[in-house]
Amino acid sequence: MCTRYYMDDAPKEYAELFEAALRSALADRFIKEFGRPIVTKGEIRPTDVTPVIAPNKQGIKTVYPMRWGFYNPAHKTQVFNARTETAGTKPTFKDSWQSRRCIIPASHYFEWEHFKSGDGKQKTGDRYAIQPVNATLTYLCGLYRIENGFPTFVILTREPSTELRVIHDRMPLILPADLIDKWILPESDPSDLLDYALTEMVFEKAPCT
Repeated sequence: MCTRYYMDDAPKEYAELFEAALRSALADRFIKEFGRPIVTKGEIRPTDVTPVIAPNKQGIKTVYPMRWGFYNPAHKTQVFNARTETAGTKPTFKDSWQSRRCIIPASHYFEWEHFKSGDGKQKTGDRYAIQPVNATLTYLCGLYRIENGFPTFVILTREPSTELRVIHDRMPLILPADLIDKWILPESDPSDLLDYALTEMVFEKAPCT
């Protein structure tokens, strides 16, 4: 899960940082390498390059273009999510869990309903748009690393709230705005912040695209 999210226009509080990211040399390198524009609004999909919040070398909150997905050489596949429960121990994620954490700003994320049919087979049903209660922006927690000179990220997931369990057995790790700076700080212990994760969500059916 979490393989789609949606962004309206760049949030006002990050508009200047978004613009700087799009003007950066890194953005130019991404476009030349992958031949696609940086996606800043609309539906964001795996392998897209999109703005992500992370600290610069001085520890200052910055926005960088990053590509969604870690490459897993063992299976020669892309990995788009990491489980919060095991990210600190799995070789693919543990270094990033300790010191390379990021925030992926979104208006909401999408999830497809999963259920078992009468014959016991797993089925996919309606798609839902989901966001925290009373929120205008959804702060998805992620991890990042550098692959072949380019930053890449994954989105962290956790056990779902009771309300969301009827849709899917996982949900993204989402923090309130006032904890973003602490989450991306390399010296922070991410485990200390997990109890503050937002779980009260609102959701509605969304058309599939």
